[in-house]
Amino acid sequence: MIKEEDWNGRYASAAGEKRRKRRRRRRRIRRFFTTLAVLALLAGWFYWQQNGLSTEAIVVDSAPDGFSGYRIAVISDLHAKEFGENNQRLLRFVEGLEPDLIAVTGDILHEESQLAMVPAVAEGLAAIAPTYYVTGNHEWAAGAVRELEPLLETCGVRVLSNEYVMLEQNGDRLALLGAEDSNGYADQKTVGELADEVRREQGDVYQILLSHRNNHYEEYAAAGVDLTLSGHAHGGLIRLPGTDGLIGPQREWMPDYTAGLYDLDYGQMVVSRGLGNQLPAFRLFNRPDVPLVVLQ
Repeated sequence: MIKEEDWNGRYASAAGEKRRKRRRRRRRIRRFFTTLAVLALLAGWFYWQQNGLSTEAIVVDSAPDGFSGYRIAVISDLHAKEFGENNQRLLRFVEGLEPDLIAVTGDILHEESQLAMVPAVAEGLAAIAPTYYVTGNHEWAAGAVRELEPLLETCGVRVLSNEYVMLEQNGDRLALLGAEDSNGYADQKTVGELADEVRREQGDVYQILLSHRNNHYEEYAAAGVDLTLSGHAHGGLIRLPGTDGLIGPQREWMPDYTAGLYDLDYGQMVVSRGLGNQLPAFRLFNRPDVPLVVLQ
């Protein structure tokens, strides 16, 4: 016969083991759901890094007084990325910036097959504010320029192909110049020649240049351009504290002049971090960017 104290001991031991098993099972379940939640948060954060639109107001205080408060939204390096159907989310974002002018500084696509996405975004931008476009290196590499430029013009976007237009406001004037990318025709007009043409024909007016490549800053300074709007560097793709981006357009490490406002030897340059990427690149601490340049 089992003694009462032995029976109670066995029962208590078995019950205790069941409780320990239940506690271990609950801990495993909690760890599983905690891990799942952390992974979901990381996935959401990574998605936001690739798709969450951002902006910053960049004040340039060298413009003519008549253009004080003039707002320019810079669209660069879209690479056929779509923010919502027909880029509606991007268009709403740009409209919310209330720009007086939109500057599209190249790499709107990187394959000729992507021309179909152009009308929706081009017409949408042109409906917000006067929109001007210059080519980037990828449109030329894709062989799409001959079709793209007239398509943009049809959609209401003014293409600046090594030429300029004059803008007037409150009794002041400035010249808006557009340079084709250096991937273009071998004998094309240089930025220096275009800037000199403006000075011959318009006198000593403030010059804003649209030119895709941020790393041609020495050419822009030598040309005597007052303000250049560019892109190309994608913000260095990965931006860590104290860096100007980790990876440059030629996949070089620690590039310069990848985002924001820079003082050059002559004039200034604003570089957009861009909107899209050509796969398989990704962004970290460097969300898609529509800088808003405010003249003062």
